[in-house]
Amino acid sequence: MKINKRKALILLSVVITTAIISGIALNAYLTANAQTTVNGGPFWSYGAGWVIGNISMGTQGWTHREMRGRGCYGTIEVSDAFKENVINIAKSDTDVQNLLNQGYNITGVRPIVKTIVEGDGTVVTKATSAILMLQKDTTGRAVVTVDVENAKVTEIVILTKTVIQKP
Repeated sequence: MKINKRKALILLSVVITTAIISGIALNAYLTANAQTTVNGGPFWSYGAGWVIGNISMGTQGWTHREMRGRGCYGTIEVSDAFKENVINIAKSDTDVQNLLNQGYNITGVRPIVKTIVEGDGTVVTKATSAILMLQKDTTGRAVVTVDVENAKVTEIVILTKTVIQKP
């Protein structure tokens, strides 16, 4: 069967248009489904891309995996000693103490692993910092960046959610 150029261009246009619309629909679906339930309350994010790309929580919320890190080669098991160290460093910070006093709870510790290739080719991998995750009921979340090597908190990002329901 011989297909002329016009029919081939129309078919190609339909395929490209379908691919673009599918990509848009998938993005909308992932963003919409980034809101799910955590511990009986709503969980929100900047969108699925932010959550999956930066915290690797996925759309399942904070589950038993909150104390594990995800590396490019798979799951990284985090020792209790590392978790305790990160938590102790964070608790020594006055701003973190204030959040804990306001009702925030520690829900996870995520290591930030740094891999360095030395001049002689030696590869050194070390968790130089960590992310401590805090949550307050269903209204607040805080992400605390802890510099483990220098034993200090370097950043706190607080996210709050306000819902006004109208009849």
